[in-house]
Amino acid sequence: MTKQLNVGIVGYKFMGRAHSNAWLKAPLFFDLPAKPVLKIACGRQESSLREFAQKWGWEKTETDWRKLVSSPEIDIVDIALPQNLHYEIAMAAAKEGKHIFCEKPLAMNRKQAEEMVKVCEDNKVKHYLNHNYRRTPSVAFAKKMIEDGKIGRIFHWRCTYQQDWIVDPHFPLTWQLRKETAQAGPQWDLNSHAVDLAHFLVGDIETVSCLMTNFIKERPLADETTSGNLSAATLGDQMGEVTVEDAALMMVRFKNGAIGSFEATRFATGRKNGLRFEIYGSKGSILFDMERMNELQYYSLADEEGTQGFRLIQTTESVHPYAGHWWPAGHIIGYEHAFVHAVADFVNAVIHDTVIEPNFYDGLKIIEVLEAGIQSADLNKQVVL
Repeated sequence: MTKQLNVGIVGYKFMGRAHSNAWLKAPLFFDLPAKPVLKIACGRQESSLREFAQKWGWEKTETDWRKLVSSPEIDIVDIALPQNLHYEIAMAAAKEGKHIFCEKPLAMNRKQAEEMVKVCEDNKVKHYLNHNYRRTPSVAFAKKMIEDGKIGRIFHWRCTYQQDWIVDPHFPLTWQLRKETAQAGPQWDLNSHAVDLAHFLVGDIETVSCLMTNFIKERPLADETTSGNLSAATLGDQMGEVTVEDAALMMVRFKNGAIGSFEATRFATGRKNGLRFEIYGSKGSILFDMERMNELQYYSLADEEGTQGFRLIQTTESVHPYAGHWWPAGHIIGYEHAFVHAVADFVNAVIHDTVIEPNFYDGLKIIEVLEAGIQSADLNKQVVL
């Protein structure tokens, strides 16, 4: 491996750690045409940033993202930040000719997303949106089964994405619960993943009907300096208004005639990261649960009468996408591995000048659906895309 791609990352908390691990691990398990080099890590708090960089092996630190983006040392800008910060950094990176690896959701609205797509295309840079669930072996294998006609014509898509981390009314008002920093609640954060999976596995969506609700109107203000992965301390006794929804339900019609439903909530008590989908077709069905990410359930009408039933497929064999790069069959992989798969595919796309998906164009299509859902809930009517 003689070529190198120098990476600069902006953000060093939950996603910063997940991304750093992926840049480190990808060349160890995949035969890549270039080696990612962890060159510069960027963040606001200098002391914790230095600790992060030393732990993960980043060569340098920087507190001004503009300097990172304009650095001639950097080939790839990794945006591992909340969505309200994606637009400005991605626009600047593309204009500097940097390839972009970006967390989801893409942006705060359709206008931002459209501009991000255009500037990337105008400057001919690779742009990847990290909907990492596509790259679990089970989901990638489900895609192959669908393309191979295993379940026939798709009739139904049913997806739920359920968490419970704000059930406690004393949980503080973190950035995820404020419109100015999050744009929306689970409709934006969780349903962005769900809509991406629906686009990937079923097809484009043409109509949306949506119901959204808010269960808790006020929360204690958060001390953002203490915020971690879905956690923070309160900042005294002062309260603030929750300005995003707590739960969203969407019904959609796909352009191919299938119909679908999406449930996204942070109030499903007992559910930690409960992303599940069910796809029902004319020849069979596929079920997936992210909390059992190495498994698919498959029902086939081609099985003999009397033996039909949902069977369990362990997607850990070398014939399954990505799985052969890891361990022997039956030795399961975890959440972080999908990030490694994304990095491996991204490096190949950069070096071989191929398209990688999902990209910013896919992110724009997702935002169009999410915005249609919000509009539908506001107007209490169906919205046509």
